[in-house]
Amino acid sequence: MLSRNRFLTAALVATGIVTITAPALAKEETSRWLTPTMINARAHMFSPALNVLTFQHMDQIFATRTVEAGNNVWVLPEKPVSLDDGYTLDGETVSLAAYLEATSTNALVVVKDGAIVHESYRNGSDANTRFMTFSVAKSYVSTLIGLALDDGFIKSLDDKVTDYLPEMAGSGYDGPTIRNLLHMRSGVEWQEIYQFGSDTQLTQVHDNSLVAYKYRWCDYAANDSVASQNKPGEVFNYATLDTSVLGCVLERAVGKTGAEYMSEKLWKPAGMENDAYWVMDGPEDVGREFFGAGLNATARDHARFGLMFLNKGQANGKQIVPADWVDEATIPDEGFEPTAEGEPFGYQYQWWTIPGSDAYSAIGLFHQFIYVDPENNLVIVKASHTPDPVGHDEENLELFRQITEKLSK
Repeated sequence: MLSRNRFLTAALVATGIVTITAPALAKEETSRWLTPTMINARAHMFSPALNVLTFQHMDQIFATRTVEAGNNVWVLPEKPVSLDDGYTLDGETVSLAAYLEATSTNALVVVKDGAIVHESYRNGSDANTRFMTFSVAKSYVSTLIGLALDDGFIKSLDDKVTDYLPEMAGSGYDGPTIRNLLHMRSGVEWQEIYQFGSDTQLTQVHDNSLVAYKYRWCDYAANDSVASQNKPGEVFNYATLDTSVLGCVLERAVGKTGAEYMSEKLWKPAGMENDAYWVMDGPEDVGREFFGAGLNATARDHARFGLMFLNKGQANGKQIVPADWVDEATIPDEGFEPTAEGEPFGYQYQWWTIPGSDAYSAIGLFHQFIYVDPENNLVIVKASHTPDPVGHDEENLELFRQITEKLSK
């Protein structure tokens, strides 16, 4: 393998997940993604000891599609502030480095008053590393829907899914509107259970589409076995399948791939510094972007995205996203917060909201964050590699609270 992938290669070979077969790696045809070796590698993508590396190198495991950056980079000023010491974690006083280690952190970027005040890159990563941030992608898809609405490609959020995807007729997506999907209230029966290697609905689709490349996420959604469980708009049920369908609505509406439209309408005009890429649910000739959780980008570019929302849609000296969309997407309607009793978050258009504040966040599996705090003019990006997919949100939010407190002194 190429030397720049030596960390990932060594780890995969050491665990027996990958065996190096030069001909399969050297060829560039579609079939290279369908060898037993590569399918086995994808099947083991959540091996806890390797998350630290695989989450930095998804383009070596999956077929991908590039989101091209432009030449006019949005340069963020750098005003470093010492954030090193004096954190409380589990009742003990620790350094920032210790807190980051305890929360399995690959990267942390803090932007205060429009300037980068802190950057930490760990475990071989750097400012050019493109991290897999899982469901952070959902907030990007929501934004692309807003841009398509502003462009007139989507007439109304109250249009039905089948207005754009008639092949969904007869499935659970025959009836819900685009707005229903943005709210995660499609009514479709779906179990978002993160027990990879088990036989849950999510893992069945994950294994068949992302691992084996047997079918696309939207192919599954169009199957008449995908049923309605609740009336659209009534019950919150977090569903990666809903966002996958939103991505397919977007593609059909704009007549381009999601990556092409994202580059044209968001990535280039906002002045993102590096190309991003989407993990695909199949080889290039048949695959689609894994809209529900497949975006890979640098921590700095994620910070630019968060800062654009903090600035009411302005980036790189231009209005990129309509200001009213920023508000509509991140301020919950009455009755949409919190999502459930005891839930620490609310939800709006594929953004998690923080009850009791005006802060909101894109959040991904294994604890990825683009945290936006308008009251304190603050954006925090955190790329993590926790062994557990969920369960540590509160200790990350506590880190953000303590950073905010330090920057407010």
